[in-house]
Amino acid sequence: MANSNTSPSRLGQVNASGDVNALFLKVFSGEILTTFEEQNVMKDLHMVRTIQNGKSAQFPVTGIATAGYHTAGENIADSGNGYLSAIKHAERVISIDDVLISSTFIANIDELKNHYDVRSIYAKELGKALAKRFDIATMKTLAAAARGTSEIGGENGTILGASSSLFAGANATAAELIDALYGVAESLDGKDVSDEGRFALLTPADYYTLITADNSAVSLASNRDAGGVGNIATGTISQVAGINLIKSNHLSTVAVDNSGVSTGDGATANVNNNVFGADGSNGTGYNGDLQNTRILAGTKEAIGTVKLLDLATESEYQIERQGTLFVAKYAMGHGVLRPECAVEVR
Repeated sequence: MANSNTSPSRLGQVNASGDVNALFLKVFSGEILTTFEEQNVMKDLHMVRTIQNGKSAQFPVTGIATAGYHTAGENIADSGNGYLSAIKHAERVISIDDVLISSTFIANIDELKNHYDVRSIYAKELGKALAKRFDIATMKTLAAAARGTSEIGGENGTILGASSSLFAGANATAAELIDALYGVAESLDGKDVSDEGRFALLTPADYYTLITADNSAVSLASNRDAGGVGNIATGTISQVAGINLIKSNHLSTVAVDNSGVSTGDGATANVNNNVFGADGSNGTGYNGDLQNTRILAGTKEAIGTVKLLDLATESEYQIERQGTLFVAKYAMGHGVLRPECAVEVR
């Protein structure tokens, strides 16, 4: 009859029973299900040199000249009179590490059965994995610089809080963080390091402590009317003591990640000629003990990266394996250049 109920065939049910939506296509949202993109912060905070071939790059190091008052009649060119400056020379050599890769394999049958594209997602994830390793490696190198010594007998790196902690507890207060940042500025000033391009890496927790704390110093740092450069609305505080503040989740990872950047290197291994191990006295950093590191600071001249192969991704369908191999890779090396330009706060 015209007004009677009907029994429709429910296209979404399995065997005409159960959930009426079970067989409908699940819309894939890459924006939600993909891991949040991690921000690479170290790329613009240090020296980067690209080479077309070879295994390393040389960074010359020169010393400083001296000056003195001249006594009338004395020969300036006579070395015995002490007027001539013996300017020292040395070099820093940064070698290329082994190729670092991140890879995955997708079976063709799985890709045919799947109802959403994963190739672009996988390629992006592999690239992000290498970007994270780049950040961690360069942050550890910055710590190595802070613990390192000058190549020609000049100023060494600086460790603040080595003998006694600058922080009363596990959770730093805003006042403690500000005091530490001014200590960083004072250290760099004492070594005649340029004001330009100074930066400090903080964990997100410490960074937001500076913004949210009820503290007069913090208020001045964030109050534009008082000369501050912070912004409560956007959750940013860009400078304290003339130092650019940068937050990075990788700073927390650095303290617990003991992996090196070359295949098979251990806790005291050499990463080619860059000499990074567990001992902090000889410019080490990749596998040094960084569990107590709270802030890493410095200028662009502190460390360097040499690129032989920049970050690249590639894929290849393999008939014999009936699937596609995805690889992301780079070949770079990291090393200390000027230890006096680096500060570690513990």
